[in-house]
Amino acid sequence: MNKMLYDIPTRFESQRLVIRCYEPGDGEMYFNVAERNRQHLTRYESGNVILTIQNAEAGEVLVRQLQVDWLARKHFFIGAFEKTSGEFVAQIYVGPVNWELPEFSIGYFADCEHEGLGYVTEALCTILDFLFKDLGAHRLRLGCADTNLRSARVAERCGFRREGHIRENHTTPDGAYEGSYLYGLLRSEYLTQES
Repeated sequence: MNKMLYDIPTRFESQRLVIRCYEPGDGEMYFNVAERNRQHLTRYESGNVILTIQNAEAGEVLVRQLQVDWLARKHFFIGAFEKTSGEFVAQIYVGPVNWELPEFSIGYFADCEHEGLGYVTEALCTILDFLFKDLGAHRLRLGCADTNLRSARVAERCGFRREGHIRENHTTPDGAYEGSYLYGLLRSEYLTQES
């Protein structure tokens, strides 16, 4: 099916979270998230678009562009917000790799003030359910630095299998070498673990 014909909701809910696309008016919040997480993200997420934000206006421009990209099915940046407080706790990224297969790439980060509380796992599991059951994904992939053990544990908790380990394929901001873990999750594996 053509990617433009998929009905892709812009809002999901889990037990503790509202998980949604960014919307006009989110720019100042997104800038504040960027400022709070800049040092936190530099180590493992140096290419994350959130790090390009330098002020609230740039944040607003970015969230509006992300919404346009969502509608065009280019990629999906999804914020996770704690239901009770409304605070931003995590971001999930879904990037189409191949709409024909279909295959998607996954990324995520936890807000530095909300690490270790299971929010990323909860948000990602909600999105996985949508990708496999509603979009009919055949395969998902994700990668993380082999020193980013929290990210690796999230992948494994959500059922991803480690498919590869590329050793010393990039350097850290302080010049040390580190490698990458490559993970994959097939539709058949996901549906089996759900039953």
